[in-house]
Amino acid sequence: MASSEHRVILARPWRTIVDIGANRGQFALAAREWTKAQIVSFEPLPGAVQVFRHALEGDARVRVHQLAIGPDVREGTMHVSGRDDSSSLLAIGGEQSRLFPGTGEVGTLSVRVAPLSSTIDAEEIAPPALLKLDVQGYEYDALLGCENLLSKFSGIYCECSFIELYEGQRLAFEVIALLVERGFVLSGMYNPTYDDEGRCIQADLWFSSSDRT
Repeated sequence: MASSEHRVILARPWRTIVDIGANRGQFALAAREWTKAQIVSFEPLPGAVQVFRHALEGDARVRVHQLAIGPDVREGTMHVSGRDDSSSLLAIGGEQSRLFPGTGEVGTLSVRVAPLSSTIDAEEIAPPALLKLDVQGYEYDALLGCENLLSKFSGIYCECSFIELYEGQRLAFEVIALLVERGFVLSGMYNPTYDDEGRCIQADLWFSSSDRT
């Protein structure tokens, strides 16, 4: 199963999962299989949303919104990758293309961007709740777009980079600092990717909050 590498995170009694950067529904499919949570997904690419809806059609526990999450309501430019799961609201950098062949930009697309609270009310996020982000370099801004709802989540699972793959992206240490300021603790690192020199390129970081169960 796609996303099986995330089972350690999903093997928890989640009641709500907010899935930002859902792509074609890989994480949502795994979450549906391994949890009983209500799953709310966000994906700005129309083609990926179409596949998602086809794969999860008729499942009352899952819904998807064609939307990118960010701090402001605006129209954003999506830089579309040769592999659509590497597309980003940030321009695709040279290191991304070099380290992951086939992920260079093939076009751009206008997409809607808005804060999470524009779509979800706080009352909809039943605890314990998980916030998952996989947004290709846009993590810091996406988290700012969740700012007024972060206190509703007991765990945040976020792909972060240790080197710049997308132009102007915030790196892992900056995302960590942002979440520490908001009461989360870095509690684990999963699925790291390394280059030929042994540098860690990116990994899935797990943040937990001891006062939200």
